[in-house]
Amino acid sequence: MKDLVGDVIEAVRRRGDAAVFQYAERFDRVELDPKTIVVAKRELTAADKKVEASVKKAIAAAHKNVTEFAKKSMREDWMMKNAQGAEIGEIFRPFDRVGCYVPGGTAPLVSTAIMTVSLAAAAGCKEIVVCTPCSQERKVDPNLLHALQVAGATEIYKVGGAQAVAAMALGTKTIAPVSKIFGPGNAFVVEAKRQLFGSVSIDLLPGPSEILVLADSSANAKWVAADLLAQAEHGSDSIVGLITDSEKLLDQVEGELLEQSKELSRDEPIEAVMKKSCYLVHVKSLDQGVEMVNSFAPEHLSLITRKEKSTLPKIHTAGAIFLGNFSPVAVGDFLAGPSHTLPTGGAGASFSGLTVDQFQRRTSIVRLDEASMKKSVPIVKKFAEIEGLDGHGKACMLRGK
Repeated sequence: MKDLVGDVIEAVRRRGDAAVFQYAERFDRVELDPKTIVVAKRELTAADKKVEASVKKAIAAAHKNVTEFAKKSMREDWMMKNAQGAEIGEIFRPFDRVGCYVPGGTAPLVSTAIMTVSLAAAAGCKEIVVCTPCSQERKVDPNLLHALQVAGATEIYKVGGAQAVAAMALGTKTIAPVSKIFGPGNAFVVEAKRQLFGSVSIDLLPGPSEILVLADSSANAKWVAADLLAQAEHGSDSIVGLITDSEKLLDQVEGELLEQSKELSRDEPIEAVMKKSCYLVHVKSLDQGVEMVNSFAPEHLSLITRKEKSTLPKIHTAGAIFLGNFSPVAVGDFLAGPSHTLPTGGAGASFSGLTVDQFQRRTSIVRLDEASMKKSVPIVKKFAEIEGLDGHGKACMLRGK
């Protein structure tokens, strides 16, 4: 896969649109050209007419929550004076042009449109490019197109896979390059983001969905099992698990998993997860469970315990934490407010999930007057002597006389 993705990137680098169209036909069996790759205004208008009122209402509610959360968490400009009297601070400006990848595949990820594009719009990005796979008939799901419009996409292209990521990163005649790429995708998309890091800024390298539930006997076994199955239906490579100090809860959850899995439509991925990557672990204490959670660094952690106040501060690595019996991860996936794009594969130990400030460029500000310059000269001069950079010292001494 690594070599194949590398070939795709190099082809797009050398041949631009022609390579994008070639790989779209090869991998997705769709014929594209400079006109048909673009979602036109008439398609957006037609899509809106097909979306049910109840769907529009749900999308609007999610967009409102995500946007309000993003605006609340935006970084703000600040200034202060250092010990020598110089003014220092930071300013935050949105990237002018960003790219968001929204997976298609077996289902249109409408929620991903809200959880990425809405943040870009809240940050004030002027150009928000979206790439998403289309059908062989060059169609994109109407619900997804409506969500992208609500969220604030300014350009939408009907292309997916590594070729889409390469096009956004490197630019083609049809798709101008972006400054930063956001959004989840399959293994090929993630590998393309990894290889293109440096050519373009990248948000995260998200992998298969994960959930750990850390619970004591106060947890509702039926609800715990439902949460595990909900994440299992994301795909056969999902990882789900329960860590508990209650043998009774463990046994109950095991039984519920067997019963509830029979009722769900995505039986193939769920069955695969149940066989190879579903873990039910009994521990001596919740503290031992906390150690396991911090070691695994799960994408989602459901924490259900009578000792929530004392246990929560001990959790250091989870991408997102859902507290109590009435906080299913599914609400976080679709509605709550924080983005559902989160670190996986242990990356939570070092990285946080997608936040609005990642759509902002941080720039430091320094202003000295004559007085603060004179106070700074002796210190800068000493550093210049230590490092053998007499030009640095002179640049300050000339001003500080």
